[in-house]
Amino acid sequence: MEFGQGQRRTNKDIGLRPIKVVIMGDNHDNIERWKLKKRIKALEAAKGNGTSMISLIMPPRDQICRVTRMLSSEYGTASNIKSRVNRQSVLGAITCAQQRLKLYNKVPPNGLVLFTGTIVNEEGKEKKVTIDFEPFRPINASLYLCDNKFHTEALSELVDSEDKFGFIVMDGKGTLFGTLSGNTRDVLHKFSVDLPNSHGRGGQSALRFARLSTEKRHNYLSKTAELATQYFINPSTSHPNVDGLILAGSADLKTKLSQSDMFNPRLAAKILNVVKVSHGGETGFKEAIDLSSDVLANVKLNQEKRLVGKYFTEMSQGTGKYVCGVDDTLNALDSGAVETLIVWENLDINRYVMKKKSATSETVIKHLNKEQEGNEENFKEFDVEEKMSLAEWIADGYKRFGCALEIVTDRSEEGFRFCRDYGGIGGILRYELDLSAFESEDGEVYDDAIESEDAGPSRSLNKPARAVEVKQNPSLKKPARAVEVKQNPSLKKPARAVEVKQKKVGK
Repeated sequence: MEFGQGQRRTNKDIGLRPIKVVIMGDNHDNIERWKLKKRIKALEAAKGNGTSMISLIMPPRDQICRVTRMLSSEYGTASNIKSRVNRQSVLGAITCAQQRLKLYNKVPPNGLVLFTGTIVNEEGKEKKVTIDFEPFRPINASLYLCDNKFHTEALSELVDSEDKFGFIVMDGKGTLFGTLSGNTRDVLHKFSVDLPNSHGRGGQSALRFARLSTEKRHNYLSKTAELATQYFINPSTSHPNVDGLILAGSADLKTKLSQSDMFNPRLAAKILNVVKVSHGGETGFKEAIDLSSDVLANVKLNQEKRLVGKYFTEMSQGTGKYVCGVDDTLNALDSGAVETLIVWENLDINRYVMKKKSATSETVIKHLNKEQEGNEENFKEFDVEEKMSLAEWIADGYKRFGCALEIVTDRSEEGFRFCRDYGGIGGILRYELDLSAFESEDGEVYDDAIESEDAGPSRSLNKPARAVEVKQNPSLKKPARAVEVKQNPSLKKPARAVEVKQKKVGK
């Protein structure tokens, strides 16, 4: 079992050359959440003997020196443990924690998480592990525990946190800007206005009052649109900082705002719902949340359906701007042609970096699923230097290849079809790519070995990609050889025929 290696590896990435660096996009939190979920799963599976596994969580603005003093005190207490084996394990874990904290001058902005201790692996052997990292979001918990397992409850809360949605609640008395994330409701800003009511005045003043009313409403909409950009657009990236937007109100102002040219078009694209509420302010905010519950629950699912639907559209239209399967996807990624890389969250394929047991010691890369890992032939004459989940390897380095990464589930119909029929890994390309032009160089193996016919749905995921690879490469070479065979004899035959006739005449 491996922990935390993706954060520290330099990753020469044999077989894949870096293309360019891209700016972190809006999907960063989703990817980091997925990576943390995988890490939590591995941590929860780790078990130890005695109480030699330390879980340490430091919130932002905590002090390294405070925790260092606390660990020194714990070291003295642990020295009194009667069991020699357990005492040595606990003291060793505390020492590892102290040494790792020396690498930090201060607690990172989002806090610091550290797990260290002696675990028992699947073979029953003891193994020392130390994992430390900064969470992708601020963690407000403070924890120190010695136990026979790692405690990840505080991290699970970060993973379970929902997407953030923006709310604009406006009526004739003012506007409220708020956000909803999970069960947390926050009011960002609110302001009041004094709009003129409808009146029955006539005569010469009618046009003047109508003009003043229209002008005040225009200024009100303009201010609301300006503040919406201020609160819901990230100034550093110029992208929305919310996953969706709900407009609410008791009159037609909300509709006029959504249709106004003054409203930022990037926010207009994020509008999920326009709802009518009976009140303004915080009461209207709560009412808008209740009325939009169904819409908010389906946001992630709809986003996934649109993404995978676009992938299937490229496929059905025969544009050639798509790729599926491990081999073809990695080759397209290497070429810089991938615009959006799509990976199933439970992709069960590991990436092996091996060296041949020979004088050349050439490096070989294999991608194997669980069934293929059980075949000793895949490891014969090789020394395994590195093993890592392919999905995690991609998540750690996708930005170097100039593409966006989307992690999908199999909970939607489109997502299930993508995972079942197309390998759970693929991409939408920037341009059509001749995948048959890629051939593995010596020392590089992208192994998509064929599984048995009776394998389950997840085992047959790579079959379409392999079928394409097997058929395309020979078909490209055969025409070239056929032309060569036809041309060469046809050029020589006339010459030989003339030569033979001349010899016969001579005789």
